[in-house]
Parts: sequence; C-alpha cells; structure tokens
Amino acid sequence: MKLTWKKQSRVNNKKRSLAAISNLPFEDEEEKPTISVEAKADEDGEFRGGKTLDSSCGPSTQQLADSFQAQGDKLAEDGKYREALGKWENALTLMPGKAVLHEQKAQVLLEIGDAWNALKAATRATELEPSWAEAWITLGRAQLNFGEPDIAIESFDRALAIKPDSEAQDDRKSALHLVKRRKQLRLSGLSDTENRFAVGDKTEIS
Repeated sequence: MKLTWKKQSRVNNKKRSLAAISNLPFEDEEEKPTISVEAKADEDGEFRGGKTLDSSCGPSTQQLADSFQAQGDKLAEDGKYREALGKWENALTLMPGKAVLHEQKAQVLLEIGDAWNALKAATRATELEPSWAEAWITLGRAQLNFGEPDIAIESFDRALAIKPDSEAQDDRKSALHLVKRRKQLRLSGLSDTENRFAVGDKTEIS
C-alpha cells in the first residue's frame, strides 16, 4: 500500500487563537517612536518577555503562521517534501497547537521514509484533536510503517468510531493481514527482527 501526501480538508476546522501578548511595563520618561523594549526580570527574577511589536507595524503571528502553512502546502503538492517540512516547522514555531500542521507533517515524513518522526507528529495531532478521524488514520499508518500493526489497528478503530465510512476500513484490513503474516512467521521460527514490516511491502491480501 503506497502512502501519498494529501492536504486534509476538515469539516470542522477550528482556528486556535494565541494568548494575547500584553505590553511590557517600563519607565516612560518620554514617548518615543520605538516598537521594542528590552527583556526585563521582575522582583522575583521571573523573565517577563522580550521584544514586542505593535500589530500595526506588520503581520500578526496568526497571519505569519498561515502564510508559512500555505507555502508548505504548495511545496508538498509539488513533491518538494523537505522544503515543505521547513515551512511547516516555521508555522509550528508560531502556533505549536495547530493539529493539522502536525498531521500534514506526519504524512510528508511517511513519504520520505521517516516513520519514527512521523509517528511522533501524528501522535501529537491526536493529542491536540482527539475527535479528528484523519489524525488517527495518519497515526495508524505511521504505526504500520514503524512495524506495529497491532497498535495500528487500535488507531484505525478510533478513526472508525469517529467516522465509520472513512478510508480507515481498508487500512485496518492491511494491518490485520500483517498481523496474520507475523504470526505465521513466528510459527516458522523467524526472529523478532525479521517480523517487522513496512506498509510499502508488496503483499497479497487473501
């Protein structure tokens, strides 16, 4: 089964708002046309922040993150996966709680063969949006590529519980077939290392 990247369209795509950035207190001897102040510590030694920008002087954090995401989406559609990852990483630095970015990142990591980091990214997406079926499907595929079909079945079951008519049905069949093969190989006396599979293996489902 070949995994291909695709931009996920969400029916309920909730925008996550960033916490409001408050102005740092400072002694204002006279008004100056500056847009930044140096970071200071309060009486308890707590760091109170670095530079702050007037929102009128440039794009907001949300706008910058959306711009990086859009650039990454275009690069991924063109097959430039590593460049896309760079753009999405920039977006995640600004908005680390955006589940769709973690899920798309996982898809592209699967494309370039990095199953471990795909597994971590997909797991984060399900943590942020546990009711999003596509995130569980991507997690299941990452688990399959990492050689864990038993756990992948659980993820596909979570996706099917949320969205019964999703493509997780076919993915679950593939996972079940790999579990069956694993049992057969164990009976034949092969080692655990030889029992690990990748989704890309060519198999015929009986």
